[in-house]
Amino acid sequence: MREKTIEEMMKSGAMYNSSDDALYEEQWRLNDIVYDYNQTRPSDRERQQQLLRNLLGSIGERCVIEPPLRASWGKNTYLGDDVYVNFNLTLADDTDICIGDGVMIGPNVTIATAAHPLDAGLRRQGMQMNRPVTIGSGAWIGAGVIILPGVTIGENTTIGAGSVVTNDIPADVVAYGNPCRVRKELR
Repeated sequence: MREKTIEEMMKSGAMYNSSDDALYEEQWRLNDIVYDYNQTRPSDRERQQQLLRNLLGSIGERCVIEPPLRASWGKNTYLGDDVYVNFNLTLADDTDICIGDGVMIGPNVTIATAAHPLDAGLRRQGMQMNRPVTIGSGAWIGAGVIILPGVTIGENTTIGAGSVVTNDIPADVVAYGNPCRVRKELR
């Protein structure tokens, strides 16, 4: 049986050593694209779209991400159609972040897939594990929301400003708080 590659380990949810020179080289290459994106003029939407196509895993039609953007990788983030993202989005996309069609994301949102072991010795060795994040179509993520690794947010759900989303949130609800909890059903 062959050994998993570092990229396969990153996507598997298993603990792996993130201190890999080849990983750093790829991450720096992608971070250069993020840098270029953040230096574009606000009116140069064509250049912004070109850079996003070079950076992201996929990007649908009519998507807007207002600079500045910060991404660990970018290539592990997948956007559906008609996604609007306000400024200061942070993507800790060490594994997949999947954002459905028609999602709205407010300013200063963080979406994190990377986690580190509680054992400080393992952290000093560069160990981490990743869990994907999914945001369903039609969701609205309010300003300053933090979405933690492994979370799925259902379709048409609204996450209130300043929430810390630690667990899955179902479709068609309003949820907010720290930790984020369902407060109202929309149907």
